[in-house]
Amino acid sequence: MSEYKIVYKGGTGEIVEKKSRFIASVFKVESEDEALEIIEQTRKKYWDARHNCFAYIIGENGQTKRCSDDKEPQGTAGKPILEVIEGAGIINILVVVTRYFGGTLLGTGGLVRAYSGAAKEGIANSSIITKEAGKKFVIDTDYNGVGKLQYIAANMDITITDTQYTDKVVMTFIVPLDKCEELKKKIVEATAGKAGIDDREEIYFAMLDGSPVIF
Repeated sequence: MSEYKIVYKGGTGEIVEKKSRFIASVFKVESEDEALEIIEQTRKKYWDARHNCFAYIIGENGQTKRCSDDKEPQGTAGKPILEVIEGAGIINILVVVTRYFGGTLLGTGGLVRAYSGAAKEGIANSSIITKEAGKKFVIDTDYNGVGKLQYIAANMDITITDTQYTDKVVMTFIVPLDKCEELKKKIVEATAGKAGIDDREEIYFAMLDGSPVIF
């Protein structure tokens, strides 16, 4: 996949329905074993809760999907949580929704709305980023080429992460895959082919607060 959403930093969210508390905990996970371990830890943390329902999606293509109603009526908890995750387009994510029973039955529809709502709240309180395939361009040029390369990067919305000045200038660009060929062409045209371009390093990156995070 050229890009997909992942959890950068998990969070929690809580809603209350007819005195029942629904607490969603969101985690980044890389394997089923890791997800199952976190689920067990969450059950221990909320040992006095009535239910700890969950759903997770793992793998770049979302090939591993599991959910559990944890003794809630079938289809009222785990599946709604899973559908929220799928709707958000996030992978490598685990959402556990803990319920403290408030004494009033919510009915099938009420449970679905509550578990969905809690999952959405938890995800909203988490840091979700888009992980994108790209390349690191290391470009060397003379001093006359610096302004031209900066102009190209700004117009193509490409991030320059480093610039080193010696007898020449070496600049590092983080480039999405779909912009690589166009960028090469523009650099060659702007510098009359004098700039050196090393674009061999393939990376995954995400933008966080305006700066790239490289994986």
